[in-house]
Amino acid sequence: MRILAIAFLSVFLSTATQAETRVLATDHGFKQLWNRLETAVKANRMGIVGRASASSGAAAQGYKIPGNAVIMVFRNDYARRMLKASVTAGIEAPLRFYVTENADASATLRYRTPSSVFAPYGVAELDSMAQELDAIFAAIAAQAVAK
Repeated sequence: MRILAIAFLSVFLSTATQAETRVLATDHGFKQLWNRLETAVKANRMGIVGRASASSGAAAQGYKIPGNAVIMVFRNDYARRMLKASVTAGIEAPLRFYVTENADASATLRYRTPSSVFAPYGVAELDSMAQELDAIFAAIAAQAVAK
């Protein structure tokens, strides 16, 4: 069991470190970028699967920390294609955008390119789907950070 856990951890860590992360600095404030991102996701016909924000959770308990939010994004037709190509790859969905507040009150948008997230699986159908998602995620990001 220990060997299996170590093998899983090494595969997980190598996958996580291989993913290409895009970092886009903006002049937008944190809440503004978060709202713009959600608008861009919907405009590009993707779905917001969930949201997680440590700063919102901290605020609910009376603490102030710099804004951060993970916006989880996917779409059912892509989920079906992904699972048909590789059930194992299902752990990667939903894909995520990360919005963080900077010290100067601006915000930064980060995301891992879908092609780099799915590349370690070595499945041609996943690679094809991920290339489509790369274009969609780039369009979402560009729209969200535009001036």
